Amino acid sequence: MAHKKAGGSKARQGGNVSGKRLGVKVFGGSKVKAGGIIIRQRGRTFAPGKNTAMAKDFSIFSKVSGVVKFSWLTKKKKKIEVVASE
Repeated sequence: MAHKKAGGSKARQGGNVSGKRLGVKVFGGSKVKAGGIIIRQRGRTFAPGKNTAMAKDFSIFSKVSGVVKFSWLTKKKKKIEVVASE
């Protein structure tokens, strides 16, 4: 006879996975330096606009120093721009 109940041992392994710190890092109206990361994301939820670019891990960063501006691209996607400051 078995002394222990047959449990799902595989189902309980690897449960504590840390967060990946995704999301908006610099909000609209805030200043950002050139090369500063504005948003970290998985996939192309936010699209890069004027004076911004997308990295290979889909992060969006600023090309110039300025003020961050969010605007709608479509109903579901937002576009991120940086208005250059002199």
